[in-house]
Amino acid sequence: MTPSLLRQVWAVVEATQAAHILNLDDAHLVQAVLGQFHPNPPLNPEETRQISNYLYSRLTLIRDLASDRLAVSV
Repeated sequence: MTPSLLRQVWAVVEATQAAHILNLDDAHLVQAVLGQFHPNPPLNPEETRQISNYLYSRLTLIRDLASDRLAVSV
C-alpha cells in the first residue's frame, strides 16, 4: 500500500462519524470505510484486499480514536 493510499484511508476514517464507527461490527466497519473510499484511479483488487486487511488489523485503534472523538465533543 502506498503512503498516499494510507493517508486517504485515514482521512476517510477521520471523516466518518464517530458514533457510526462505534455502532458497526468489524465487517460492516471495514465495508463502510471501503465504501467511502474513492481514490483516483480506482483501486485494483489487490489494493482493495490490502486496505481491507489493514483496516481489520487497525480496528481497535479506529474504535479508540472514534471513542476519544465522542468524549471530546461532549
